[in-house]
This record gives sequence, structure tokens and C-alpha cells, in this order.
Amino acid sequence: MKKLFLAAAAATLSMGASGAMAAEDCGTVTVAEMNWASAGVIAQIDKIILEEGYGCKVELVTGDTMPTFTSMSEKGEPDMAPELWINAFREPLDKAVAEGTLVIGGEVLLDGGVEGWWVPKYLAEEHGIKTVEDAFKHPELFPGAEDESKGAFFNCPAGWNCQITTANLFNAYGGPDAGFELVDSGSAAGLDGSIARAFERKEGWLGYYWAPTAILGKYEMTLLDFGVEHDNEEWNRCTVVADCTDPKKNSWVKSEVFTVLSPSFVEKAGVAVDYAKARAWRNETCNKVLAWMTENQATNEDGAYYFLENFEDVWTQWVSTEVAEKIKASL
Repeated sequence: MKKLFLAAAAATLSMGASGAMAAEDCGTVTVAEMNWASAGVIAQIDKIILEEGYGCKVELVTGDTMPTFTSMSEKGEPDMAPELWINAFREPLDKAVAEGTLVIGGEVLLDGGVEGWWVPKYLAEEHGIKTVEDAFKHPELFPGAEDESKGAFFNCPAGWNCQITTANLFNAYGGPDAGFELVDSGSAAGLDGSIARAFERKEGWLGYYWAPTAILGKYEMTLLDFGVEHDNEEWNRCTVVADCTDPKKNSWVKSEVFTVLSPSFVEKAGVAVDYAKARAWRNETCNKVLAWMTENQATNEDGAYYFLENFEDVWTQWVSTEVAEKIKASL
């Protein structure tokens, strides 16, 4: 699937690049500013680079995964979705690319979206904890359970899909028999707070989290190995099914996260299409930007300028030297 996306993207992007127009002909481009942090800040980065580097006029529009995908595939609007997590709609996206109604740009998150179970890096290194089974051998290292004789495993808040998935995997890996208790984090803030407290006290913490996020930019965590490959059939049969009685060992699959473009963007944006293909960053970089934003109560736009001013070695790889100089002059 990924190879098909990239092949289709390369073909269309190549046509766009060969007929590249002058930057001042770029015109108006609509970019979806999604309602989660990593996508919001990359949209603002795109706005600055497209305007200052390529002479486009960028209009940001509010976006969310399925509404934006549907609007782009049916109406060709907006022109650009900077960060779409595509695992949930691979087949319709594949069809839209094949029919030429959508174009795949670059893989914006090079590491992909990451979900799983984590422990503090300092604890992992001190006790040699690399896998789920390693962690489950040491309930005494993970305080916070209501029953103090047990280890605490922090689950997602109620209503999140990951709460069901984590509970099933917790049982599949023998969490209760290993002396652990699932702890309801209550809310996103509660989950974040439990991590912050553990780091402040230099204590153990074990539970679900994901990347890219501000928390993982602020606190160094180790992602545990589940010891098995992702089994999609089992995932759909039981792993994500509430109250499944016989869960098996499984693992999260990496979420592929791409930039998606409209054909009209390819036609009008000229060499800016090359930017949309090249623009990508790693979770580590994104995490650092998000952490700075959280600590400074910064907006997505603030985060974009912080990134451009402090990670020049990253973004200058996305553009030509000439474009880079224009952007630097605007900061």
C-alpha cells in the first residue's frame, strides 16, 4: 500500500515539478490546520514557508481527519492536509489516488505515529527493562495502585479507544497474574500528571502513551517491545473489541502519516510541490517543539516560529538555498 502511495505521488509530483511556475504565480492555497498539536504546528510552518519562500497566499482552514479527507476527495478542498493519519482509511485513499482526485505528498512523520506502553528511560536503563515481559517481572517498581501490594499500570481515560486495547493486551500479557492493577487515569490531564509525578519523584511509571506529544518531548521514555509482530486479524477479532474474553498477545502497528494534496495544488503551486514532498520531521524534533509550546502556553504559530528559529538544520533540508534565504530573512 505504502509503495503504491509513493509511486503515485512520485509520478504526479514529477509532472508538477516539470511544469513548475514562478513562485509569484502560486496564488491562494488553502491548508487544513488540524485540531491536534503536531498537525496544528506543521500547518503553521507550511503557511510561513509557502508564503515567505514561495510567494503563495495561504489561507488556513479548520480541519479534522475524516471531514478533511472527505472534503478533499469529493470537492478538492482544501488544497493541502499537512498531517493525515491514513491507517483508518487506506482503501478509500488508495482509490482516490488511483483516480487522480488526491495526491500523496511526503511522509510528514518519518517515524510514523507511535502508540504503545512506556517506562521512564532512567528506570529502563537501571533495571534492563526493554520488553513488556521485563516490566511485568517487577511490579514493585511501579507504585500508584490502589492496592499497594500491586504494581500500577496506567490506562487511557474512559472513552478513548486505547483504553479497550490496553485492557485487552494487559490481560493477554498476564498483567493481573504478574501482580499489576489497571489504574484509570481519569482524563488526558490525569495521564500526563501521573507521568510528571513519577519523574519528579524519580519513581517508576508504566502505561499507555503515544507520539508525537509534548510529554515525550519533556520526559525521556522508553517504548517497550511487545515481543510479537502486529497481527491485524487478531487486532480486529479481539484486541480492539470491548470485553473480549480471550485476548492474545499483539502489538500496535505504526501509523503512517502523510501530507495529502489536491491536484489543483500540484497544478498551481509549481516548485512548492517539491517542498510538500520533502517536508518531514522526526518525532523527537516534533516532541521538543510541542514541549516548548506547552511550557510557554504558545500558539501553533508561536511553535512554528520557534521551530524555524531553532531547528534550521532540519527545515533547510526541505527547500532550496534560495528559498531558505528568503525564509531566514523573514524571521
